[in-house]
Amino acid sequence: MTKNSIFNIFTIALAICLQNNGALAQSETPESSRLIVAEGWQNVQANCTECHSSLLITQNSGSRTVWESRIRWMQNTQGLKDLDPKVEESILNYLAANYGQKSSSRRAPLNILLMPNNPFRPED
Repeated sequence: MTKNSIFNIFTIALAICLQNNGALAQSETPESSRLIVAEGWQNVQANCTECHSSLLITQNSGSRTVWESRIRWMQNTQGLKDLDPKVEESILNYLAANYGQKSSSRRAPLNILLMPNNPFRPED
């Protein structure tokens, strides 16, 4: 192999890596984060997903007070840095508006007729 062909292979490999890196950057969009796109989502993405997946956010809910208590817990026990007050306000507003307290998070129980037989239940 000549130096020129090695250089060409290296150039092609570098271009592929850069192209893939661009694809990774493009995947960091609201669609891949699963966060609801609304005012403040960028602050949540930038600050909250440094330590954990956005899935942890989207599968939880709570009032503003609950979300604030979670932030304080993360700051006191998990090493979360103090947030700029405006950023924290934005995050809390976003979380309370988009992942607010649910009235119930459990599904209704299944009808007994739809349940399988319980092999551990004593016979009557």
